[in-house]
This record gives sequence, structure tokens and C-alpha cells, in this order.
Amino acid sequence: MKKRHRILPNILLIAAPLICIFITLFVGRYTIDPQTVLQTLLYKFGLISGNGLTNEDMAVVWQLRLPRAVLGAAVGASLAASGAAFQGVFRNPLVNAGILGVSNGAGFGAALAILLFSSLAYTYSFAFIFGALAVFLSYMIGRIYNTTPTVMLILGGVIVSAFFSALISIIKYVADPYNQLPAIVFWLMGSLASVGQQQFFALIPMGIGLMIIYSVRWRINVLSMGDKEATALGVNVSRNKLLVITGATMATAGAVCVSGVIGWVGLVIPHIGRMLVGNNNRLLIPVSISLGACFVVLMDMIARNLTGSEIPLGILTSLIGAPFFVYLLKKTKGGGW
Repeated sequence: MKKRHRILPNILLIAAPLICIFITLFVGRYTIDPQTVLQTLLYKFGLISGNGLTNEDMAVVWQLRLPRAVLGAAVGASLAASGAAFQGVFRNPLVNAGILGVSNGAGFGAALAILLFSSLAYTYSFAFIFGALAVFLSYMIGRIYNTTPTVMLILGGVIVSAFFSALISIIKYVADPYNQLPAIVFWLMGSLASVGQQQFFALIPMGIGLMIIYSVRWRINVLSMGDKEATALGVNVSRNKLLVITGATMATAGAVCVSGVIGWVGLVIPHIGRMLVGNNNRLLIPVSISLGACFVVLMDMIARNLTGSEIPLGILTSLIGAPFFVYLLKKTKGGGW
């Protein structure tokens, strides 16, 4: 019975994002009846013949909707898991995935690539590199006497975020107002509009980061007790903080480089997870991964279908996330941490 009680929740956590991805295949501006969508899926796996299927139907399902949904799920899982991990390590419920400056660093990298080049490959590469660089700088600033105090790490993140935010403003100031500036602003608002199969490379850092966070989730419970308590229990605080930060940085930088800056996912989703399973990170991390994947996939589906022109995903998550966070605070009366 105990084994069955463990298996069923695990199946649900895995199935929920897959169900959301499957649902999004049927919804879009280009109308495809459900039967045709199912036929395209079965035909791709060689289960039926392709009689009656058009190239347009195959392209919409396999080159547009499915890659976008898969990458959206990976982005949501990465941001939510990173936010939950940082909240545990820093013992602060207001921490999100971008606390160490990865979002602003990636934003500057993308803006610089848009200013200097016209290729999306440079935009993705620069965003990932500068996002990782921002976290590295925050970590180096936070190291004092070969230790990593939590407060100094957060202060380092604030300093680096402000620095890269100023650099982004400089890029906006010198950018071409007719071509480059709109592209920079749109990227910073967050979107999956340009995502396709060619962006699947981002699954590698996101997958590695998620595996690192998942494998050390029990250590986050120890780190959340405080540095002195964790040291007394025999845990190498600096090494384990670096491990968690590395995993969260890879996951977040991989997510931000393809989707832009999407706010509130790394803040709200872990709190929803705590309402379901409590503060134990051995349960919270997998729940956050599943909820984050579902949230971003469903928000992206709404963003591309709500109005005639696609709403940037970052705007929609903020519009929904901020009021919902207020609701969570009222419902829990500030507790649950």
C-alpha cells in the first residue's frame, strides 16, 4: 500500500505536463480538427498511413506547436525548480530564480547580440553566457573569507542585477529605434514566439540543471536550517551552496536564453507547491517542476490565442501571478513557510 501511495503521485507529476502539452496541440490560430491532429501524431510514429494529411498540418503540429509546448514545459520546470531551490538555500520566501542576476545578465547578453548581430544563434549564445557570468560575479562578490554567507550572496545578486540593468539601458539608448529597440524590448518581455526545433539545444543545460537540483534536494533541507546548523550536521556548506547555485544557474540561463525574461514563475509556483506538500524539498522540488511546466505551457497557450496579436508571455505571467500571489498571502495569512 505504501509503495502504491508513492507510485500514484509520481505518475501524476509526470503525466500532468504531458497532458498539458497534448492539449496545446489542438489549440491555435491555424484551425486543425482534433482528428487530424491525432492522425499527424500517429503518422509520425508510423502507426497509420498519411492519406489526407497536408504538409501544412504536419508543419503546424510538429514544427510549431509541439516544439513550443515542449520547450515551454522545460522553461517552466527550470524556473520553478530554481526558485524553490534558491528559496530553500537563502531561507527567504521572496527569492526567485533571478535573485543572483541571471535574468538581467541574460537580458544584457541578448540586447548586445541584437545590437551587434542579426542572428538568433548569437542572441541565444550571448544570453546564456552573460546569464551565467552574472551569477558567477554574484557568487564571487558574496564570498568573504572563503565562505558564502547568505546575505552577501543576495547582496551580490542585487549589485550585479543593478549593474546589468544599467547596461541594458545603455544598449536601449544607442539602439536603432526602428528595428533593434523593438526587438530588444520584445525579448525582455518574454515570449516563446520564435521557439522551434532549432532551439532544442537549450534542453541540455536545462536538463543538467534540473538533474543537479533534483539530486541534491535533500541537502537543501539541511541548508535551509542555517549555515551553523548545516555545518554541525557535517554538511560542507560552501560546496553544497555552489552545487545548488550551479544547477539553478544552468537551468535558469538555459530557460531565459530561449524565452526571454518570464517573471513570477520562480516565485509563485514554489509557494503553490508548499500549499500542497509542505516545505520538504524532497517533495517540493518535483512538485515545483511539474507545476511550473504546466503553468508556462497553459499560459503560453492563452498568450497566443487570447487576442489577435500574441501577448508577450512575461506580461501575462505577471498579470496573473501578482494577483494570485496576493491571494496566496491572504489564504495562508503569511504562513506556510
